[in-house]
Amino acid sequence: MTAALYAGRAMLDTIVLERGISGGELLNTEIIEDYPGFEHVEGWDLAQKFEAHAKKFGAKFVQQTVLTLKKLPDTTFEAVTESGNIFRAPTAIITSGGTPIKLNVPGEMEYAGKGVSYCAVCDGAFFKGHAIAVVGGGDAAVEESDFLTRYASKVYLIHRRDELRASKILQKRLFENPKIEVIWNTVVERIEADEQGLVNRLRLRNADTHAESALDVTGLFVFVGFRPNTGIIEGHVKHDAMGYLETDMNMETSIKGLFAAGDVRVQLTRQVTTAAGDGPTAAIAAEKYLAARRSDNREPEIAASGGYAV
Repeated sequence: MTAALYAGRAMLDTIVLERGISGGELLNTEIIEDYPGFEHVEGWDLAQKFEAHAKKFGAKFVQQTVLTLKKLPDTTFEAVTESGNIFRAPTAIITSGGTPIKLNVPGEMEYAGKGVSYCAVCDGAFFKGHAIAVVGGGDAAVEESDFLTRYASKVYLIHRRDELRASKILQKRLFENPKIEVIWNTVVERIEADEQGLVNRLRLRNADTHAESALDVTGLFVFVGFRPNTGIIEGHVKHDAMGYLETDMNMETSIKGLFAAGDVRVQLTRQVTTAAGDGPTAAIAAEKYLAARRSDNREPEIAASGGYAV
């Protein structure tokens, strides 16, 4: 939405193709306290403000799911949606984000934002003095467990195997932290909540003995993986081992004229602030890319129905 805002301010015809209500992961975050200027704001409300601001500068929002995005032989980009509509533009910015891999257990979706979280930096401060649990065994789960001890009185790391996949240095830090307890060979079967709808208990199952148990916690942080939404891109584009898009300092991918911003690209941290910061850079770079093409007199003609900077 910040990319759309800046593209609109640059007087580019801009369309945002969005599969649902605008906001992405903001819509899965109940309260945000780390966005500058907003000490306390609901994710939904912040998303609405972003959209309204972009619309003020002319960005058009179309609620359609993009199936494919590819660069045509004439160097324009073509987006085909689930509805069968086709949008073409001389440049495109992909901001499709990523999706945390879910446990897919009862209560997970129901209590998301009410004790179930996928971001320690975002939500850790809400659990000061609480006993919480983390699920996972890789670098993210181990590193975030250590981070969460800044707030929580106790952190249980639940792992389905008898050894962690995380790097040895992270494991050493974990095992030396007195506030962390590892629960081995165990999976979460169900997430339960109190009368107010806030998480208060996990139902666990031992992967070897199948013995069931209960764990009283007020929060569950899930770190079993994060999948970037890059499957819509046709053609080879450089990415890292996890599938995140590699970009240069101008947010341009290895496909000339295709820019990326936000959680979909390789970067150190994935927060609303970093995503919002990527957007303007991508939009301004896209505008300069278009200006260079016009000066070279090689700008292809785009049909009026799809003449947009996507």
